[in-house]
Amino acid sequence: MNIKVSLKNLTKFERLLWLTSILVVLCSTLLADCSNPFYVISSLVGVTALIFVSKGDVLGQVLTLVFSLLYTLVSFSFRYYGEMIICICMTVPLSVMSIVSWARHPYKESSAQVEVNSISKKETAIILLMSVIVTFGFYFVLAGFNTNNLIISTVSIATSFLASALMFRRSCFYAVAYCMNDLILIAMWISASADNPQYVPMVVCFFMFFINDLYGFINWQKIKKFQNTGIKQNN
Repeated sequence: MNIKVSLKNLTKFERLLWLTSILVVLCSTLLADCSNPFYVISSLVGVTALIFVSKGDVLGQVLTLVFSLLYTLVSFSFRYYGEMIICICMTVPLSVMSIVSWARHPYKESSAQVEVNSISKKETAIILLMSVIVTFGFYFVLAGFNTNNLIISTVSIATSFLASALMFRRSCFYAVAYCMNDLILIAMWISASADNPQYVPMVVCFFMFFINDLYGFINWQKIKKFQNTGIKQNN
């Protein structure tokens, strides 16, 4: 992993998207008069992570791990134990696993780009089944913790697990699952913001996540097409 190479590989559009995401997050923080540094830092790390994840760059996974740890603290502050448990028990371990998986599967030797994987229908079915089982089990755990917005938090577990599993398997459809999760989290933090305006930056953060994940899906489709073409030419 070479940070200089990762930065150099960003296109003009990606640099613009990154800068826009950062500015939008910072402006929302100022307007909401948010004094908690964890909200700001986690949001900035999060949007930065997604830029590199959309490139299929392992640096994005490293930053995702950092974001997950920071987001755990933010979730705990509002008793969103579902999000906290997701991060500690699922997102963090899967981020570590994804770092290893992506580092071991570069598109080419010394390449910053991961090799995009196509998973089978059988594996897809297994991941979906595991998502249902994990969600069902965590519902009772969250209920026991008297979690705020229990239903939304439970649905978030399903989409988060699905997205993390697909990302670990290097599937471009990870971004579709994350888009669904972003919409759920936007609704959840809007509810939190109604009680405390300082949570508005988290709403804005996940809106920018949604935009970045949309781009991630589009870009991974291009990467997959490019890699498949390269494989055919080599053969």
